[in-house]
Amino acid sequence: MRRPASGPPERLAVCTTAYPGCEPFVRSWHEGLLKQTDRTFDLWIALDAIGPDRIEAAAGRPIAAHWVPGRRGDTPASIRSRAFAQLVSEYDAIVLVDIDDVPLPSRVAAARRALREADVAGCALRYCDARGRPLDGIFGPPAGVALADLLPRCNVFGLSNSAYRTGVLARLLPLPDGCVLIDWLLASRAAASGAQLAFDRTPRMVYRRYGGNCAPVRPPFTGRGVLAAAALVVRHYAHLLDGPWPWGRRSRRPFELARMRAEAFERRVRTSVTTLRRYLRALNRMPAEQVWWWSVANPELEELWTTSA
Repeated sequence: MRRPASGPPERLAVCTTAYPGCEPFVRSWHEGLLKQTDRTFDLWIALDAIGPDRIEAAAGRPIAAHWVPGRRGDTPASIRSRAFAQLVSEYDAIVLVDIDDVPLPSRVAAARRALREADVAGCALRYCDARGRPLDGIFGPPAGVALADLLPRCNVFGLSNSAYRTGVLARLLPLPDGCVLIDWLLASRAAASGAQLAFDRTPRMVYRRYGGNCAPVRPPFTGRGVLAAAALVVRHYAHLLDGPWPWGRRSRRPFELARMRAEAFERRVRTSVTTLRRYLRALNRMPAEQVWWWSVANPELEELWTTSA
């Protein structure tokens, strides 16, 4: 893949998806966008089984946005795929900001700067609870680990803290209709195709931790939660590797190996209560890795789920 063009992208869109249940978080999300130091962007909101009137009512004011309406039979992946396909033909870059999180004032400006040299740019996250109260910790990859090497096993490029040059994003589409871990699939395809990845360790978003999150990052982990996460991860590899997207043989191999480990892990913890309990005890004693999916088939605990109970 060619290196990105020099200079910051000029035509920039900020994109999110609204859905039933997001209403309590819309006001703080929208206020965060209104406080951006870089306001030269167009806002796009894809509508997943919800209308603009409910979103504007939740914001407490009209929202200057382009709305992408849902269609009968839409999945979370299909509506995003359709929105992205429209945006890649109209803009130089897309900044993604989940509607249940809070953009800090530098979010857009920092993403534009990062995309001067990178094709895909992520940023660190602060945490808050469902009511917006601050929580300890900063989300981001461990020091000294190449981003492309991390992606076969874990993810740090979410739909709230990443930005893409559209020339690259276009080559990562379409999304499989049943895909749930859309963010991880996009970032993995980008890495596999040779995209330049960057990560800003300054927090530019506040990530809301609450019951609606499908990717718990911090302890305490539960048996039910680990089993659910393992199932999602195994499905992720199926969508990533079994579809028609054009892979190179060498770029595909690390993801195949990660898939085999995740499948072996899920089989063992789902069929052995003893193994799951041992794994949970050790996992909850570990220092938390501030990345998504680190709790599944953690390599530091591999002996616990590869040896006989």
